[in-house]
Amino acid sequence: MKIWDKIVEGVTRLANGESFGSLLGLTSPPADDGAHPGLRQIAFTIGVIALGAKMASVDGEVSDSEARAFRDFFQVPPGEERNVERFFNLAKRDAAGYETYARQLAALFPDAPEILENVLEGLFGIAKADGPIDVAEADYLLEVSRIFGLSSARYERAKAAALGVVECEPCTILGIDPLATDEQVREAWLRQVKANHPDRLIAQGLPEEAIAMATRKLALINDAYDRLRRERGLVPA
Repeated sequence: MKIWDKIVEGVTRLANGESFGSLLGLTSPPADDGAHPGLRQIAFTIGVIALGAKMASVDGEVSDSEARAFRDFFQVPPGEERNVERFFNLAKRDAAGYETYARQLAALFPDAPEILENVLEGLFGIAKADGPIDVAEADYLLEVSRIFGLSSARYERAKAAALGVVECEPCTILGIDPLATDEQVREAWLRQVKANHPDRLIAQGLPEEAIAMATRKLALINDAYDRLRRERGLVPA
């Protein structure tokens, strides 16, 4: 059975409270799926589409701008556009709360918060697509971040990357204080590059959608560092 056939077939079971693991015949989604190739890819795909769909619908009807923001955030594999749209529409209507999907997604990456941070950034992008973020959307984002176990610094970085409305956006993206030394700036940049490098995620067997998210975040990290470097007159790394 194709991966997308498996995903769509499992929507009704997820709506009844079953986990990603039970959908695939497992008790839980292990961090290492060596014995079950494709588990993390399927679980990641299900979780991200479901959270995106529920983010778009939390303030009422899903607008065209929110749907476009989702497609920008979640780069649909060629040939699977109709399947993604179908699952997106099913997910926004299913009975399971977004908390269920957030917990299952968090369980996949207990030691990789940068991946969850990238997902949160995408959710911020969907929330802002049709205007200012309202109370219901803000509550959703905060609760997803809490379930993900993200620090306040990671929450603010995801927000800054999506909205760009902070006093020192490059500082927030790199996770540093505006008064950080030049060496601290460089160390933070190297740390963020290592954590978000696509090669690291490829080695973990993650799907192309996750790699695309990391690639976009890496570009933001490098841009933030370049801006600070120019402002401070630092020589190129």
